[in-house]
Amino acid sequence: MHVTLVHVHVKTEHIQNFIDATEHNHNASILEPGNLRFDLLQSPQDASRFILYEAYTDESEAKKHKATDHYLAWRDTVADWMASPRRGEPQIGLLPKVAK
Repeated sequence: MHVTLVHVHVKTEHIQNFIDATEHNHNASILEPGNLRFDLLQSPQDASRFILYEAYTDESEAKKHKATDHYLAWRDTVADWMASPRRGEPQIGLLPKVAK
């Protein structure tokens, strides 16, 4: 399983806009054939900090996500709302095990 933790720091005035835009991306992403999870997490200490937990069956499916219309629209929509560049942290998902 290919997992990416995407760390996002949003400008305070755009927190709700970011959540709304990410919800649209989430709703389409979970319909992708290789998607296993697509979660949006918000820090309890700092409401402007988020983590996107993206799990795909493998790296090729994660790469396909980056070419979807919904991802590209999200990327362009939220770009100016970032307080700092988002940072993707790739992980290898060990459990639960994914059938091959």
